[in-house]
Amino acid sequence: YVPPQVRKAQETLDDKKREELGRLKKMVNGLINRLSEPNLSSISGQMEELYMANSRRDMNETLTDILMNACVTAVAMPARLMMEHVLLVSILHHNVGIEVGAHFLEAVVKKFDEFCKSDAEGKECENLLALIAHLYNFHVVHCLLIFDILKKLVSIFTEKEIELILFLLKNVGFSLRKDDALALKELITEAQRKANTAEKKLQDQTRVRFMLETMLALRNNDMRKIPGYNPEPVEKLRKLQRTLVRSSGSGKETQLRVSLESLLNVDQVGRWWIIGSSWSGAPMIDNTNSKTQQKLHLGKASSKIMELARKQRMNTDIRRSIFCVLMTSEDFLDAFEKLLK
Repeated sequence: YVPPQVRKAQETLDDKKREELGRLKKMVNGLINRLSEPNLSSISGQMEELYMANSRRDMNETLTDILMNACVTAVAMPARLMMEHVLLVSILHHNVGIEVGAHFLEAVVKKFDEFCKSDAEGKECENLLALIAHLYNFHVVHCLLIFDILKKLVSIFTEKEIELILFLLKNVGFSLRKDDALALKELITEAQRKANTAEKKLQDQTRVRFMLETMLALRNNDMRKIPGYNPEPVEKLRKLQRTLVRSSGSGKETQLRVSLESLLNVDQVGRWWIIGSSWSGAPMIDNTNSKTQQKLHLGKASSKIMELARKQRMNTDIRRSIFCVLMTSEDFLDAFEKLLK
């Protein structure tokens, strides 16, 4: 039972909150509508001020909603517009905090997964994929996620997926090659295998052949073979990003190293990629593998060290392995490497 006066106070509070959010939405919307390359500096500055004046959660939700409404439409969005919107997210991600990019990324990936499963005729999938590609281009997310998406698309391998693979490779193929050439090579091999087995089922054979040619051109670092490939706009905006990001370097250390599976299973694993995010779920994924690994490391330690560990009351596997690492390392670098393992 809620007494009338308390109920009244709650209602006025809700109305007040709604009014505040409405005002915030209008301000953010106004800034996003004016967004273009020349005024990106001033708009990102104003957005940062809004982040300082309002709660992070409200700002993240408002910004994500407005950007999704602006960029995810049934018609293909101009690439330039996409890049500018994502660049704004990237600047805020580096200057305000990584939860800005993380919130936006999670929303985009979930929406992308929904549209992939549905039979929507529009261009929503391409638009969402372009957002993910540019989040990678502007150092918000690590190439791990892009490879996860490509593997998923290759495993399904229908006409729609082939189009999406081509679209993604055209946007970020050469960056992927630079970041992880081996993973790209494995992906190409897998795609060739799929193309051979799915030959009879697919009507449009030329598209598959074109996709394989594009992949081989990527592997051989041959930019001429990819029609319409133009890295200039991205490079130009990356330069602008470097001038607007306050932290040193291009922000490789703030890249979110998160897999597709983790993003889709947030309820099971929590948002472990955001520092300080609270989570009240079931215990994290089963640790049987990590236990076996610890035992393996321990096996290499000598019985003398093990005896010392026992004397120092190192009574769990992990304590013993840390003790052994510290006692047997040659120097601090060696200890650091072993502890990371």
